[in-house]
Amino acid sequence: MAITLTDAAAKRIETFLANRGKGIGIRLGVKTNGCSGMAYVLEFADQADDEDIVFEDHGLKVVVDPKSLVYLDGTEVDFAKEGLNEGFKFNNPNAKGECGCGESFNV
Repeated sequence: MAITLTDAAAKRIETFLANRGKGIGIRLGVKTNGCSGMAYVLEFADQADDEDIVFEDHGLKVVVDPKSLVYLDGTEVDFAKEGLNEGFKFNNPNAKGECGCGESFNV
């Protein structure tokens, strides 16, 4: 089981954390929502709870709750700029389909 970061994602997260001035990394999860059924949730993590699973990649922590890990195992978090748009992208091997914006998926 693993969640990984690309170099681009790691650099962007490092920049966000430096500007924020605190945090151990990011918290990645899912919620039932979005046009395809499940939506990614990405936020800063200041700490990990006892039940959380913590992955470390590029010296950054990725905190995931056990219920979300079922849907996220093997996911690679990337950061990309396309024209005027930029944002995190999720390369999730568990997703059977995604919406056009890439922010929600189904399994």
